[in-house]
Amino acid sequence: MPDPNLPSAEPKRTFWQRRVLDPVLHQLTQGITPEKIALTVAIGSSIAMFPLLGTTTLLCLIVGIFLKLNQPIIQAVNYLCTPLHIWFIVASLKWGERIFSATHSRFEFRAMRELLTEHPIQFLHDFSVAAMHACVVWAVLAPFWGTAVFYVSLPILREANRVRVAAAAKLAAEKNRDHPIP
Repeated sequence: MPDPNLPSAEPKRTFWQRRVLDPVLHQLTQGITPEKIALTVAIGSSIAMFPLLGTTTLLCLIVGIFLKLNQPIIQAVNYLCTPLHIWFIVASLKWGERIFSATHSRFEFRAMRELLTEHPIQFLHDFSVAAMHACVVWAVLAPFWGTAVFYVSLPILREANRVRVAAAAKLAAEKNRDHPIP
């Protein structure tokens, strides 16, 4: 039993370390196996295609917390997919029109912005059905996209992990070889 009068080998952790540093380090290292990273990339890129602008960061946060995914990776993937996201919004609106045989107002961004700022209720009325159609298109395509991304990225990440482990083992062996005491 350790003597309470002797100083402990580890100094007491500060409030800053316990409440700020530890949670940040936990988030950075959570889910760092190749399988978990591939899942994070697949889900992050799938969510990044959600056709409602300004919602993907919050969706990635919620899904990442629920599935215990690495938050920095899922958010980085989300932001890296932004050009694809912009393209997918336009494409899913057009595909939604075709699938549901609906004709929506013309999607002219200047007119849409003016309508949104001057008459937000009318904007919601005019474009809510189109947004719903685009969300249905996303819901159909996202599982296929996520599955493809997962199975493409998994072997790449496994190989990268194998190389990393081999390099670490080689470095450890070199350190042990040079040590004066076997």
